[in-house]
Amino acid sequence: MNSDAALLLETVNFAADKHRNQRRKDPEGTPYINHPIGVARVLSHEGGITDIEVLQQAALLHDTVEDTDTTPAELEAKFGPIVARIVQEVTDDKRLPKQQRKLLQVEHAAQCSRQAKLVKLADKLYNLRDLNRCTPVGWTAERVQEYFVWASEVVKGLRGTNSVLEEKLGELFRQRGV
Repeated sequence: MNSDAALLLETVNFAADKHRNQRRKDPEGTPYINHPIGVARVLSHEGGITDIEVLQQAALLHDTVEDTDTTPAELEAKFGPIVARIVQEVTDDKRLPKQQRKLLQVEHAAQCSRQAKLVKLADKLYNLRDLNRCTPVGWTAERVQEYFVWASEVVKGLRGTNSVLEEKLGELFRQRGV
């Protein structure tokens, strides 16, 4: 097995273990690991990103610090400082109220590294497609629309990063009248 494949398998295994007890908010309760795998796939198959060590790993790990007991130090020890930095850039501080976290995402988007911007673009694209596929349990149509509006504000700060992903996001926003 080549080293890139081995590295990706190790990363998927780590992420799957960390997210093992989590489910998405869809009616089916989809295993959460489908999300980071989907974000990595968006980057590679649609965004044309081939930087396995950094982008594919960061995409697979992007929610581990935010949503599991994973620490930035643990990521750095296992996957290196670049991967850990990208994950940190896309991680919300869960100690803050939700509205403040959402505002900070809008405010900080433009200051992120290109690598973190790519992960954010793919993450937003995956989440918006998921919202179009089905409404999360407990969400109203209004809340879904508010998510689209907020996501469009975040994406404005990511412009100029990847034209293919940005166009796909733009199409979703146009369909929603955002």
